[in-house]
Amino acid sequence: MEALINDYRAMLDRVDTTFVRYLHDQINWNSRLIAILGARGVGKTTLLLQHIKMYDQPDLSLYVLADDFYFSNHRLYELAQRFYQQGGKRLYIDEIHKYRNWSIEIKNIYDKLPDLQVVYTGSSILELEQGGADLSRRKVEYHLHGLSLREYINIANGLNLQPYRLEEVLAGAVNIPMDKIRPLQQISAYMREGYYPYFREDDYLLRLNGVLKQVVEYDIPQFSDMNVASRQKLKKLLYMLAQSVPFKPNYSKLERDLEISRNALPGYMHLLEKAELISLLPERSEGIKLLEKTEKVYLQNPNIAYALSQNVPDIGSLRESIFFAWTRVVSHVTSSPISVFEIEGLTFEVGGKNKGRRQLADVEYEKSFVVRDDVEYAAMHTIPLWMFGFLY
Repeated sequence: MEALINDYRAMLDRVDTTFVRYLHDQINWNSRLIAILGARGVGKTTLLLQHIKMYDQPDLSLYVLADDFYFSNHRLYELAQRFYQQGGKRLYIDEIHKYRNWSIEIKNIYDKLPDLQVVYTGSSILELEQGGADLSRRKVEYHLHGLSLREYINIANGLNLQPYRLEEVLAGAVNIPMDKIRPLQQISAYMREGYYPYFREDDYLLRLNGVLKQVVEYDIPQFSDMNVASRQKLKKLLYMLAQSVPFKPNYSKLERDLEISRNALPGYMHLLEKAELISLLPERSEGIKLLEKTEKVYLQNPNIAYALSQNVPDIGSLRESIFFAWTRVVSHVTSSPISVFEIEGLTFEVGGKNKGRRQLADVEYEKSFVVRDDVEYAAMHTIPLWMFGFLY
């Protein structure tokens, strides 16, 4: 355990606390069992270490990686028990999905070491966890999304701009120091290289491509027990979608092109969505049919499009995918029978300089909005796309 402590303290010394992600202040850090899920690369590890450095007593806390060599000869419960006996109060476990039968051991830690607080992070695909121990009544679960435009601007420019509620965005009330930053310039850079916190590092798109490959070839197959042939089909499916989004599901064509059975294809799409590589826009429906159908498929964020597309990504697709990515964090978003998106009874048409209200002619004015990526200020229910990047 001494080696684990040395590694933890070295990582703690190196972590930068200049900027902390939006989710930190939403977490009840006093809960006994906290789960923080999210896609690879969104900053879960940094969030844990920042919290320890800023708010915990490092001597009473321990951070470990679930795939550390230590666990080749030791159990997680054994470590927790020893740490607890030595006076430990908080155990932070990173990438819990890499530890076999993790849920059973977490349950035992929770039940048998009642004074030990546990915080763990894991892949977003853990939401599909089957079997093992049921932690639903014990854990408090949070989801960390990629950087918003607001967070990107703060990091890139050393600012401390605050988020806005959806109502404030729709009123055009987002205020930023225009003398210091130009929002259209910022969103253009963000769409290409800005959704993940490592955007300041060299070869961003190459690194992102490597992360995507790791998720498709390792994370998802490990979770779902895929064979080699299925892994290749999953990878091909993602690349096909990258060249054609926004994509209205045509399962018959995909079945022929990928040689995937009709029964298996929806499962593949669901796995890609849970791994946060694609986003499925549900069709607006009511009652028991709610969310049964997918209206469109998008890449989860525009950075993925730049990493995977063979050509320059379609700007229309980029606009819609980032609007969806931002708004779904704070609201339930569905397709619109009239336009593209509907949020809480409001209709949104997303486009560029030629986008007007023609398609919204049959919608009540107060309940419809045009969202454009080429304007800096809001006017007459036309809202700049960049303002939605301040929702979180």
